[in-house]
Amino acid sequence: MISVNDFKTGVTIEMDGQAYVVVDFQHVKPGKGAAFVRAKLKNVKTGGVVEKTFRAGEKLPKAHLDRREMQYLYNDGEGYVFMDNENYEQITISADAMGDGVKWLLENMNIHVLFFQGNIIGLDMPNFVELEVIDTEPGIKGDTATGATKSATLQTGARVQVPLFINTGDRLRIDTRTGLYMERA
Repeated sequence: MISVNDFKTGVTIEMDGQAYVVVDFQHVKPGKGAAFVRAKLKNVKTGGVVEKTFRAGEKLPKAHLDRREMQYLYNDGEGYVFMDNENYEQITISADAMGDGVKWLLENMNIHVLFFQGNIIGLDMPNFVELEVIDTEPGIKGDTATGATKSATLQTGARVQVPLFINTGDRLRIDTRTGLYMERA
């Protein structure tokens, strides 16, 4: 059990049978009445964010998430096959259990798979990935003063908006949390 007074960003709690991670919190002591804690909680499985108010000192069960490092092997048509790096056991994860992380996956990439109560609840993707541009229209010289962007297809099939100077074959650094181009790699 963890007291809401001990909330920190990144702490995982269990509420209504679901795992939540504390995104933001605020301790409030009004002039009148009892103190309380206002928190933004992100559902680890669905990604949905809820705001919840707790009485100061209220205790909640701590959610123990198991993070296992696994290597992505291939897509077998029914799901994505991962291999546990410790015991070499292979598991298949469905696309809906993986969420948006699927569009940044490359074969042989090591990522952390999240387990809660023995069930797979998602992927803990790295914040940034480096991917190659396989298709984009050529930029026109002199067209860069406006800060315009164009669409580019990456080697995983994902499409992102990039500046006009990016060409086919360039390696890009992409932020997996927002899906935005960061810089050339």
